[in-house]
Amino acid sequence: MKKLRVIELFAGVGGFRLGLEKTANYKVVWSNQWEPSTKTQHASKVYEARFGSKNHSNQDIAEVPVNEIPDAEVLVGGFPCQDYSVATTLQNSKGLIGKKGVLWWSIHRILSEKENPPKYLFLENVDRLLKSPSTQRGRDFAIILKSLEELGYAVEWRVINAADYGMPQRRRRVFLLAYHQSTSIYKNLQESNAADWMLTTGVVASAFPLAENPKPPTIFNIEGDLVHISENFNTSEKLSPFENTGIFIEGNVFTTKTLPKYEGPKTVLGDILQNGEVTEDFFIQKADISKWEYLKGGKKETRTARNGFTYQYSEGSMVFPDALDNSSRTIITGEGGKSASRFKHVIRTKKGLRRLTPVELERLNMFPDNHTKLEGISDTKRAFFMGNALVVGVVEKVAASLFEKIGSNG
Repeated sequence: MKKLRVIELFAGVGGFRLGLEKTANYKVVWSNQWEPSTKTQHASKVYEARFGSKNHSNQDIAEVPVNEIPDAEVLVGGFPCQDYSVATTLQNSKGLIGKKGVLWWSIHRILSEKENPPKYLFLENVDRLLKSPSTQRGRDFAIILKSLEELGYAVEWRVINAADYGMPQRRRRVFLLAYHQSTSIYKNLQESNAADWMLTTGVVASAFPLAENPKPPTIFNIEGDLVHISENFNTSEKLSPFENTGIFIEGNVFTTKTLPKYEGPKTVLGDILQNGEVTEDFFIQKADISKWEYLKGGKKETRTARNGFTYQYSEGSMVFPDALDNSSRTIITGEGGKSASRFKHVIRTKKGLRRLTPVELERLNMFPDNHTKLEGISDTKRAFFMGNALVVGVVEKVAASLFEKIGSNG
């Protein structure tokens, strides 16, 4: 079977592309990366430096005419998730009507306007997508599922924590695969037992095995048009009806909570460290250690808000320094820079405590060393890229499984 052509949206520094191309079965024929809030397009510059500028677009995807996007079998992208970011509380989340959340509709526009729409979609987001917004748990995900169904797709999803399958970082993300009704995979899914597909025979289950699940899946229908769903979905419930694993086909949701099954080798934080190559600016000065200890430590204290309101603030302690014999915590976009922080990684070495280097952060996402190194790109910006990136190994395994299923099903 020849290579599958791919459209890569919200490309960042190319994590999806790295994972796809590692399988040697996919060819990216067009990519887009646009960051609306910055004048200098740093991520796009890195992308072009690594993959070339040919067929790469650096303009607002909402303004790109669909006829300028070539046909492809697969569309991939980690569509922007600032509205559901783990750095934001759900109460502040605007969901699909958020400033960047509306870029979901840019994917929708491409799928609906293309004469030959992609047969397969492979998308990624933060797992909070399954339960946002806080006032209508799961509404945003229901809108996405229903809008894809209206365009002729069935969907399967799974929340995958990369570390559960031996990868070096604890990073939970929801991955969506959609199959157009013209494909054999769609027909195969139609004829399959939903539980079997989710747990053993489906694309994601083949890539990332699951423990046996004795509970039958929950089944429900998503009814009405998108406006009706937007206004009425799950208004009286405190929990989202979507579990971490599921499929959606012909209006019906099948969903269940699953547990990973993995007994292979594991990469831990200590395995990815640079030894003897780290410059002084990554080491924490002795005078600053107390600041780090305070931020990482447990607290119960009275604080005063800007409006004068006083309240009791408490938070638990974090492991400090980070354990080297376990997978790392999730990298966030604020990982870079010297200032003390509760969330940045700190490790103990023979020379003292230090932060992680850009190369180490790249390794935690399974990127090649120095993938983001480029003149004019600061270490802080490189850390930001990795906080926004995905774990390449997850993409690679799902992509390999998808290609195999397409080959056997068409």
